[in-house]
Amino acid sequence: METIVVERTIAAPLEKVFEWCADTTNYERTAWVLRDKLTRPGEGAAYGVGAIRRHTWLIGHFHERITSYDPPHSFEYVVDRSFPPIPHKGASMTFTTVPGGTGVAWTTAIDAGPLVGRIARTVVGHVFGRILNACNKELASK
Repeated sequence: METIVVERTIAAPLEKVFEWCADTTNYERTAWVLRDKLTRPGEGAAYGVGAIRRHTWLIGHFHERITSYDPPHSFEYVVDRSFPPIPHKGASMTFTTVPGGTGVAWTTAIDAGPLVGRIARTVVGHVFGRILNACNKELASK
């Protein structure tokens, strides 16, 4: 199993960072993310438990389901289907108040062999980092 963790400090308040990251249409602010769509709202909040999100990235297509939602501290999801097909073991984003803003940790786990795992770690880590950099750029300027 390959676990990928990307961490950043975003120069903005916890609530704003959580809201930005939970709404995946914001991810389109990077060149790697072509389209994100909420296809089914969650319970109690658009991106709450049970929400279905579809993503088209340069690296593939992903069908995600939100499994836990605790604003403004964390949410978790699983990729139910993807192309290329990679067995997904779950992902989370956690948010904490830190000096200078909000600490974000984005963690995902996949069941992959050594070669695919190494490629996934590099590419997915890069895309997650670009998304969090876009979040910082947008929210820090407000």
